[in-house]
Amino acid sequence: MMCANYPTLIMSIGICVKNNSLASANLSSRVGLGFLFIYHGLVPKIIYLSAVEIQLVELSGVGIRAEILSPLAGILEIVLGLSIVFLRNSLYPIYLAAGSLVLLLLFTALFMPSILIEAFNPV
Repeated sequence: MMCANYPTLIMSIGICVKNNSLASANLSSRVGLGFLFIYHGLVPKIIYLSAVEIQLVELSGVGIRAEILSPLAGILEIVLGLSIVFLRNSLYPIYLAAGSLVLLLLFTALFMPSILIEAFNPV
């Protein structure tokens, strides 16, 4: 796919971007952050339901089993990750990611603070 009428633009993962270092850094950052959300939505929530995910859902007292709630949350994380990558003209996915990460950190600190000092922790 060509970037029509813009000879200074390059094609990268289906998105036309300006050929400069700031645009490259923006794209790299978005792809990296998007990948993290997609991975964490897919692997520990959908493909292999993590024991920590199960504990957090049970401790929250929402009344929905972790086997149902975690995959739904995983789907939302995947959608957020894809929106971070592909909605490059919008900062809303970035704001949503930042806000949700702060809320999830507070949630973890409230319901399961012991994992905040583990080797792989949400902080």
